[in-house]
Amino acid sequence: MKVLGVGDPHGVLLKRTPKNIDLILVTGDVGKADLARQRVFENLERKRKKLSELEEDKKFIKNVFMEIHNSTIKVLKNLSKSAPVYTIQGNVGIPTFSDVRKNKEKYGITLPCTKKQIDVMSRAKIVKNRLKILNDLRVGFLEYFVDTSWVREFKPTDYKKKLSDAKKQTDKAKKILKRFGKIDILVCHQPPYGNLDKVTAKFAPKLWRGKHAGSKVILDYIKKYQPKYVFCGHIHEGEGKKKIGKTEVYNLGVGSHVLLDIE
Repeated sequence: MKVLGVGDPHGVLLKRTPKNIDLILVTGDVGKADLARQRVFENLERKRKKLSELEEDKKFIKNVFMEIHNSTIKVLKNLSKSAPVYTIQGNVGIPTFSDVRKNKEKYGITLPCTKKQIDVMSRAKIVKNRLKILNDLRVGFLEYFVDTSWVREFKPTDYKKKLSDAKKQTDKAKKILKRFGKIDILVCHQPPYGNLDKVTAKFAPKLWRGKHAGSKVILDYIKKYQPKYVFCGHIHEGEGKKKIGKTEVYNLGVGSHVLLDIE
C-alpha cells in the first residue's frame, strides 16, 4: 500500500503529487492563516513593550476566517484528486459549526462552515481523535492539543490558567493514545518532545528560540507502543526524519511529503 504523508499545507498545493498512491495522510494546518499569525506575533511584541493588544474587529475576523476557509477547501480538493485524504485539526483549526455560531453571536457575521463543506466531499475527511482501519493499516489520528510540557517550557502569560487548561487537554490526549494502543501509523500535529521540535525560526519571539515545542505525551506513547511510523508537523524548521526505538518519526514541515510503500 502506497501512503503519502503530507506536512502542514498552510494553503499551499503540492507542486507534484506522486502517482498511483492509495492513501494521503495530512498532519493538520491545512489552511492558510497568515493574517492570524501576523497578529499573534504583533501582539506578543506589543506585550513585551507593555502596549495594549490590537483589537479584533468584525472585518479582521471575517478576513481571517475566509483566508482559512478558502485555502482549506482548495488544498483538500486538490489532494483528493489523487487518493482518499484524511486530516486532523492543527492549531490552525478548520472552522466548525461551533466556530460559525460563535462568530455570528459575537460579531453578527454569517460565514461558511468549512467542516460542513468537507463532510460532503467523498474523498476528504477530518478525523477527530479516532483509530481507523484503512486498507488493513491501523492509523491513529490525534488532533492538536496543548501539552503541559509546552506551557512549562514557554511560560505564556496567564500561566496558571494556561497550565490548568493544558492539564485537561493533556489528560484527554493520554486517554486517546492509550485507547489506540499498538498501531501502524500515528498522525499528530506536534512532534514528540526533544525530537525535530526545536524552535529556530527568525520570526518567532526571541524568548522562544532554542526551546523544544514538542509533546512529552506523544514521546511517551511512542516509547511505549512503538508505532511503525509517525507523521507530524507544527515546528516547520524541525523538518526531517528520526528514529525513536523502532519508530520512524517524520516531521513533514510545511507541505513537504514522504511516500511509503507499507505492506
